[in-house]
Amino acid sequence: MTLKEYRRKRRFSVTPEPEGEHSAAAKHAKPLLYVIQKHQASHLHYDFRLEWEGVLLSWAVPKGPSLDPSVKRLAMPTEDHPIEYASFEGTIPEGEYGSGTVMVWDQGEWTPEVEDVDEALEKGDLKFTLHGKKLKGSWVLVRTGGRFGGASGRPSWLLIKHRDSFASPKDVTIEQSRSASTNRSLAEIAQAEGGDVAKAAAGDGLTAKKPAPPKTPARRRPHQTQGKKK
Repeated sequence: MTLKEYRRKRRFSVTPEPEGEHSAAAKHAKPLLYVIQKHQASHLHYDFRLEWEGVLLSWAVPKGPSLDPSVKRLAMPTEDHPIEYASFEGTIPEGEYGSGTVMVWDQGEWTPEVEDVDEALEKGDLKFTLHGKKLKGSWVLVRTGGRFGGASGRPSWLLIKHRDSFASPKDVTIEQSRSASTNRSLAEIAQAEGGDVAKAAAGDGLTAKKPAPPKTPARRRPHQTQGKKK
């Protein structure tokens, strides 16, 4: 677990994202941080992050988490992020990696439901409990046999809610769409941080309506006169 790939992709003289400590030393501090960041970049997705061994293990969840145990959400692993990233909410400048608006959509702590987290990650079956402001209860990340980005890409995972008292058919990404940290929408974050407000608003589902095209007047039929009878 290292921040080498994270740092290679970013220019910290340009992006406000945290660089993190120079060495991501293994830390077993408790409680362990958990965060989901709603990210309107080239497309909307939710970055699911769990603190482990001094970094934030990260998965991109295109459709966001579901409280419905029957729904399996694709989760694509990304590079480890620094612990400091858990509180990052703002805009990434255009032209930079991941350019767009980032919201702290949910935050809290997580507890492993397995004795050996490293072994569970290796096997591709990590069970855990979330203690977030929005997401709570028992969950699992399961690695599938598929890969995204072709045969050489990273293996894909599934994020699934276990059946418990916190399971629900409600769409939590719609019913609780604002920041868990500041109660702002993506558009409000972009406006405050000098970002692309229109692009951010698309992630809020607030795309501006295009004006209706002007109506063309109906053509009048030429008046037909009947000839006089001879």
